[in-house]
Amino acid sequence: MPELPEVEVCRLGISPHVLKQKVAKVTVRNRQLRWLIPEEVSTLVGQTVESVERRSKYLLLRLQTGTLLIHLGMSGTIRVIDKNTAVAKHDHFDLVLENNKALRLNDPRRFGAVLFFPEHIDEQGLLAKLGPEPLTDEFNADYLFAKAKNRKVPIKTFLMNNQVVVGVGNIYANEALFKAGILPTALTGTISKKRFEQLTAIIKQVLSDAIKQGGTTLKDFTQADGRPGYFAQKLQVYGRAGKKCLACETILEEVRQSNRSSVFCPNCQNN
Repeated sequence: MPELPEVEVCRLGISPHVLKQKVAKVTVRNRQLRWLIPEEVSTLVGQTVESVERRSKYLLLRLQTGTLLIHLGMSGTIRVIDKNTAVAKHDHFDLVLENNKALRLNDPRRFGAVLFFPEHIDEQGLLAKLGPEPLTDEFNADYLFAKAKNRKVPIKTFLMNNQVVVGVGNIYANEALFKAGILPTALTGTISKKRFEQLTAIIKQVLSDAIKQGGTTLKDFTQADGRPGYFAQKLQVYGRAGKKCLACETILEEVRQSNRSSVFCPNCQNN
């Protein structure tokens, strides 16, 4: 699944092509994604894209009468293409613009979403319960330490809870915990305030670096212009189980947590 850096890179990639552009046509080829694409998307014709934002892993296109929400799901990609580009398999949705470009969603597994919030009101509550963005001042050591108090869940599970903080997905949780020297299985409530200060700073740095590098290369993800991300070459532990730690040469180990892979160095991560 594309994680926060990949979605942010996507936002940055599409913004110059769609911002302040008027919608010329909306094409829905398959309404049945994670949720049905609502009929109201047809009302976007003639409206201008006022801003392109991101909340967690959701892309938000703000128009005059409401917000178009796009989620890439497990395997979705969104591209800015010429409006006459031939339709490929799994091309479910086009937002055609007056500059003769189209924003096209391709989603083989159909776990993504295209929704519309009239008057910008999140009636489904998808965004209402989300925690703070990790790259904002709202996400800090005081906040995270208070949330962690007396919690007995593993720290990696805690970090991937979107009600605690959004966007720290599996790849970057692995990487941040390695850099912080914290075992992914460590119980959240046992970690000191000092370690949380280190961890919050590292999470911000890891995500920022990933965005700068263009997002991690995933087999199901490419940037909006079709170029893959380039951060994968810098991954220290994710996807490297059984290989030598790049810091100490200890063999990296792997455990499963909530059906996700957690890779760690038993020597470098000793808490």
